[in-house]
Amino acid sequence: MAISPELSRARSLVRTLAATLAVVAAVGILTPAGAARAEDTIGISARPAAADGTADTRTRFSYKVDPGQRVDDNFLVANTGSTPQNFTVIATDAFNDGEGDFALLGTEEASTSVGQWVKFENGTNRIEFSLEPGQSRLLPFTVELPADATPGDHAGGLVASVVTPGEQVNLDRRVGTRLYARVSGQLQPLLSISALNSEYLGDWWNPFSGTVRMYYTVTNTGNVALATNTSFGVDTWFGLQAAASNGDAIAELLPGGGRSVTVDVPGVPAWLYLAPWVELTPFVDSPQAENALTVDGSSRSGILIAVPWALVILAAIGVGIGLLLRWRRRRDEERAEEWLRYTEREVKRQAAEEARAGAGAASGGRGAE
Repeated sequence: MAISPELSRARSLVRTLAATLAVVAAVGILTPAGAARAEDTIGISARPAAADGTADTRTRFSYKVDPGQRVDDNFLVANTGSTPQNFTVIATDAFNDGEGDFALLGTEEASTSVGQWVKFENGTNRIEFSLEPGQSRLLPFTVELPADATPGDHAGGLVASVVTPGEQVNLDRRVGTRLYARVSGQLQPLLSISALNSEYLGDWWNPFSGTVRMYYTVTNTGNVALATNTSFGVDTWFGLQAAASNGDAIAELLPGGGRSVTVDVPGVPAWLYLAPWVELTPFVDSPQAENALTVDGSSRSGILIAVPWALVILAAIGVGIGLLLRWRRRRDEERAEEWLRYTEREVKRQAAEEARAGAGAASGGRGAE
């Protein structure tokens, strides 16, 4: 009995489906029930909140305060993981790390500034508690400024920490929110450029397309946290601009903080005398418009000697050829003068000989007479 192509394809599909179901059933039998469940997760949420416990839209705590003033606020912490967790919430100071990035002190490090001014309901800047999965806790706190608090920005943060044991070391998971207290008084927003150094990079045989690499350090020498836009370039003789560019913005630097920067300025000819320069346009990087300030820019320049070796070599060759031609011309002139003197001497000698010969002949003729 002949089988139609449609019936053959149908039977093939049934066999494939049956084989697939058999494999799925085998996997279901061989896999333990516990392995199918997702691993336990650790999740932390922490953010500013209102007094009723609802999270608000703030991304940081920011206060404009006077010495001796007290501010009340709230911090909402939640366990968003799947297991119970022991939380440690601390208020701590901020600083700029070795890369110039915003950083907070470690969980066990003592604060000396705004982190010390924060007090939770237990009267300290540190509180510990446990939360079940999905549970949250509202933490009221106060910021109590000392009467001798210095003017300017004091930066820190509130950090929720959960420490879990690992195979070799404990893992400290931290979620934080920045906290800024701007104390009234004489504000001095100032960024300075120090240690500007530079070098010229390029092929010796092509003096028209090198790169000036600049190394400089930006330091916040004022008392206000500032970020800055940057521009840099290279001038040459008579103040003419060889190249210029806008650089990347430098993230916020806290008072006393700094960042080292390396930038390249391509397409700079080796004009022997070069003057690399850097300009800063600082600004207050805050979502609160009332924190904005008018900040003066700053700049710095240096001197770089970039020898155009190809041109120097060509000039040396040209000078050498010129000296050689001059020497040969002088030598030819001296030879010509010597030849003239020799010719004159020969003419005089021959004339003298002829004169003597003529005189002798005349004397012989008189004797014969």
